[in-house]
Amino acid sequence: MTLPDTAPSHAGTTSAPPATASVPAVVGVLGGGRMGAGIAHAFLLAGARVHVVERDIEAAAQARERVETALARSAERGVQIPDADTLTTSTDTDAFAEAGLVVEAVPEDRALKLDALARIEGAVRDDAVVASNTSSISIDALAGSMRCPQRFLGLHFFNPVPASTLVEVVIGSATADEVVTRATRWVEALGKAAVVVRDAPGFASSRLGVALGLEAIRMLEEGVASARDIDTAMERGYRHPMGPLRTTDIVGLDVRLGIAEELERAFGARFTPPALLRDLVAQGHLGRKTGRGFYEWSES
Repeated sequence: MTLPDTAPSHAGTTSAPPATASVPAVVGVLGGGRMGAGIAHAFLLAGARVHVVERDIEAAAQARERVETALARSAERGVQIPDADTLTTSTDTDAFAEAGLVVEAVPEDRALKLDALARIEGAVRDDAVVASNTSSISIDALAGSMRCPQRFLGLHFFNPVPASTLVEVVIGSATADEVVTRATRWVEALGKAAVVVRDAPGFASSRLGVALGLEAIRMLEEGVASARDIDTAMERGYRHPMGPLRTTDIVGLDVRLGIAEELERAFGARFTPPALLRDLVAQGHLGRKTGRGFYEWSES
């Protein structure tokens, strides 16, 4: 595969990218929700033109609003932001025709992701890299129906993308070494650290993070301590920047539940979701995005 065109990176993330780092000149994102908008925002600040594709016109408009809001916040912090015409939103995957990288960022559902990847492969050029933002689903399982699995890998961004300094680069059994090298450099061009992991259920971060989060939920369920005290124990005692229950609220209880169910299928009862987590999700209390999870959240 020939290396795609690249665009020079400039400052705008939480750390300065290497002077020689660059991202693809054109990047596609399929799915413009919180994660997809964050990914688009990161690549825009790094100098790429970004195409975000959504399921319908209304969702595409909402995706554009999310990205523009994030860019406005960056501008308020003194970050140089790109021209408005570097971002396009639409409902047509043909927009990905010139992209050097396309990232699917649809919800954490295997069927949805398989459909998304098929749509992407039908639109991209032969030398484009295709990535999934999955946080737990096997890269090999997703690659199974792809015609070019060697150009496919996981790029697991963390929520919120603008503030996070980490991306997991997940290697499938068919992923070409050249693709891993490119992806790692692109992550560095965003001003983020890349950790490279082999494909395994939950990868490294989700498996460890969910294990801690589930145990914290069980402790809360059993009345061992309050949510705030459980979190404080980890923040003050182990120097975690944020406790596991507050982290779960920010990630989304529904997202954590989906990952736990995926890990339960792979590893058994140690990842069985607590009843409290299932109950809160069933009630629509998903964390910060709905205003309530293990904590009460407000827009301010």
